[in-house]
Amino acid sequence: MINPFKIGLTETLAPFFNQSFDCLCIANFEGYFVDINPGFVSLLGYSKEELMSKKISEFIYAEDREPTAQKRQKLLENVPLVNFENRYVSKSGKLVWLHWTSVPLSEQGLVYAIAKDITYTKELQKERLSHLKNLSIANKELKQLNYTTAHDLRSPINNLISLVNLIDLDKVIDSETQEILAMIKVSTISLIDTMNSQIDAFKEIDTTQRQLSKTNLTVVINKVQHSIGSLIKQSDTQFHIDLSALPVVWFNPQALESIFLNLITNSIKYSKSGVPPIITLHSALEDGKHILRYNDNGIGFDLSKTGDQLFKLNQGHHGGSNSKGVGLYLVYQKVTDYGGSIEVDSEVNQGTTFTITFSEDPNSSIL
Repeated sequence: MINPFKIGLTETLAPFFNQSFDCLCIANFEGYFVDINPGFVSLLGYSKEELMSKKISEFIYAEDREPTAQKRQKLLENVPLVNFENRYVSKSGKLVWLHWTSVPLSEQGLVYAIAKDITYTKELQKERLSHLKNLSIANKELKQLNYTTAHDLRSPINNLISLVNLIDLDKVIDSETQEILAMIKVSTISLIDTMNSQIDAFKEIDTTQRQLSKTNLTVVINKVQHSIGSLIKQSDTQFHIDLSALPVVWFNPQALESIFLNLITNSIKYSKSGVPPIITLHSALEDGKHILRYNDNGIGFDLSKTGDQLFKLNQGHHGGSNSKGVGLYLVYQKVTDYGGSIEVDSEVNQGTTFTITFSEDPNSSIL
């Protein structure tokens, strides 16, 4: 066995060689280890004698032997090796990933090398790629489900519109029944319009980045109120709206419709017993920020319990079979997907206030 301290490794470097957690080794040009530090021995599980009794290539994973041989040839041509990775097979059979830096000393016929164990990093990368693959599959399936659901529901909805159109309201004597039928027709038409918009939005997201535009708040709110007019009337919901400070925001109109639809229906669903829902919408420009505050007088949330789970999927903070934990999740996702942010302030039986901050128009400092 060649003593490395007799071939250039001074005694002052002996502690570095013997106590390093990295894998340090010296090899000759014939392809054998000349010396190996304890860290390398511990990592691979072989004794020092076992490692030095065979050619280095025999410890390398079969698939990595050819690329390793090519790099070794460069070393023999006096070209240093940096940032090279290969796999060794430990005595237990486990694969160990090593990241190499090697320097040849041709006059001595030796190669001095340092290897770092990167097995854990490689396993994390593998796990990450697996998660990304699964997410990609799930996203593809979800996208297909969105298309299929929207497409398949159009036929029965169109059929419902046809049936409503066949009703001659002049032959209906009861005025209340006439009003209900008229609301059914309006709601059905609104539903098919919403589904068509969603299909168009799916296609747009597939082909381009999410598009933002100047969106009139009043127009969007009126459209939502119109689509759920019967629910609003039945619940005796009152609105107090002042959008004069910021009538237009930089957002996606279809996404904003979905946000208001979920907020308003939640306010009605979770109103206090015997108390008509009161919904207040107020826009503002504060410190250059474009803000909309949405407030209701409902049963509210105990934020000390819900905390950061409020906008998570399938939480159902109010319980009951009608609480699916989807509405606020969709609100949060749509606000943040289009560059905004949302905060909540609430107390039990004191109502809830959602503060939405929109992105600024990149083309102008004033909307």
